[in-house]
Amino acid sequence: MNKRVLIISPHPDDETLGLGGSIAKFISEGNDVFILTISGHLPPLYSEEDFETTLKEAKNAFNILGVKNFDFLKIPATMVKDHPLHELNNSISKVFNSFNPTYVFIPFPDRHIDHRVIFDSSLVSCRPIGLGKNIEMVCAYETLSETHWNAPHIEPNFVPNLVINIDEFIDQKIEALRCYKSQISEEGGPRSIDALIALSKFRGSQSGFNYGEAFNIVRSIL
Repeated sequence: MNKRVLIISPHPDDETLGLGGSIAKFISEGNDVFILTISGHLPPLYSEEDFETTLKEAKNAFNILGVKNFDFLKIPATMVKDHPLHELNNSISKVFNSFNPTYVFIPFPDRHIDHRVIFDSSLVSCRPIGLGKNIEMVCAYETLSETHWNAPHIEPNFVPNLVINIDEFIDQKIEALRCYKSQISEEGGPRSIDALIALSKFRGSQSGFNYGEAFNIVRSIL
């Protein structure tokens, strides 16, 4: 039976960094995928031109991954915490109600304040009541740099208990990530192609294949 896979992405590029290979894999297997991007590079910290650039980059990345269903909430980056909480919860809930997901992937509550707030709001819609009873699995994904900058043992550590084999999709993930020219570098730095390949190899090596993407299961049912 095909699954309906919902990805909650704090910003354009988080979805590809965290699970671009898995997205391509889900789609190749005939599953429906929807990406909801909560925040963007908008005023007052960024210009409208910055937002339009990342919006175009995201759509190009989605095209490479095969994603046809997506939406952008357009909340200014780093200011999600200042957005009325009930409005954020309601916006996310509307997508849950219309898409009725079976798998949900949300950002790990890491160094970035947007990731933490969005993690909490996403879990509100994941409660096992109403349509939430149809959700078979909720997973948190890691995002290069942000997830690995938490203070060990003071804040939650990302300890994966699920790894998806993306051996056949690593090239697709890299090609999609290269669309984010304004965000990603080729060499060096925590959000580079080199770092992405290294992390994918490491996660794969932990599970007996070449390339992997790691997740922390929040809730699952059989």
